[in-house]
Amino acid sequence: MKYSLLLIALSACALVANTPKSAQTIGDYDKINSIETQVLDIDTKVTSVETQVSDMDTKVNSVERKLASMESTVSKIKQTKEEPKEEQVLKEDLDIRISVVGQGVAPMNTSSPAQAYALAKRAATADAYRLIAEKVKGVRIDGQDLIKNMMVKRSTIRTSVKAMVRNANVVETTFKEGLCEVEMEIVLSHAQFSY
Repeated sequence: MKYSLLLIALSACALVANTPKSAQTIGDYDKINSIETQVLDIDTKVTSVETQVSDMDTKVNSVERKLASMESTVSKIKQTKEEPKEEQVLKEDLDIRISVVGQGVAPMNTSSPAQAYALAKRAATADAYRLIAEKVKGVRIDGQDLIKNMMVKRSTIRTSVKAMVRNANVVETTFKEGLCEVEMEIVLSHAQFSY
């Protein structure tokens, strides 16, 4: 729009310039000055509008970025709430790797630090085997409550697991401040259970 107004002003100047000098009067100069003043006013207004539009574009971009960030956060929250953890299923072409960390503590009455380490490591290994068996086979839970006069007198919960674990590998063993941790993993393949 700014450029079209400038073209109109230039064409008016060209018309005035093409008229004979004798036809040009002071009134013509006044008209040209008036048109130039109007063009400058319009140019100032166009510049002001362009600045306002630029400011609005900046604000719109800021709002769009905030909206996109909020939509991303909402979608992440929905995914964590809606998507239950998928249970791994043993398939012919896919092996399942199960990894656990067993923990063990040495008894207080050991005769040497080496014995404490060995007993803690053995306890951690047994705990790791139990954790693998729980993940592969499941846990049996028996519970019993004794209630008298509408109050719980005794509550007993017993858990047990019965399984055979083969081919479990110890990945890493750490011993720190009397606590031994054994990271153990087992790889299950379809061929192990197909017979």
